[in-house]
Amino acid sequence: MDDVSVVGPDGGETIQLGTTRMRILEDGSTTGHRLGIGEITIAPHTDGPPQHRHAQHDEGFYVVSGTARFTVGDTTYDAPAGTLVMVPPGAPHTFANPTDETTVMLNTFTPDLYVRYFRDLRDMIAEGQPLTPDAQIQVMSRYATEPATDFA
Repeated sequence: MDDVSVVGPDGGETIQLGTTRMRILEDGSTTGHRLGIGEITIAPHTDGPPQHRHAQHDEGFYVVSGTARFTVGDTTYDAPAGTLVMVPPGAPHTFANPTDETTVMLNTFTPDLYVRYFRDLRDMIAEGQPLTPDAQIQVMSRYATEPATDFA
């Protein structure tokens, strides 16, 4: 019989990145690395990463609570709870929480490549490096991701 992963409300791997928390629910080990899933909790008035493009994976965001603001190129979308945003490879994007309430999103990576990005950021912070946009871009580059400088 195949192993099944069950992650309860207090389970998973929690990674604190400043005012944002990523809880890895599936790191790809159960899905043959076809899918990674995380839960992102974003504090009020928190900017996200620099706008960027992924070359090798799709990324999905389902807003569970609060409202996230997505920027896709020159277009901005306010996404309240119940909204799904799917980002294919090559699409410039970023997200933020400009509101007074905490925002929680379910985040998917197909394949799971980008789970390691969050672990690398955690390790960088633990080594005393600040979580700056330039540092995020440097770590992104390890995972077939580049800044969308044409929209910076």
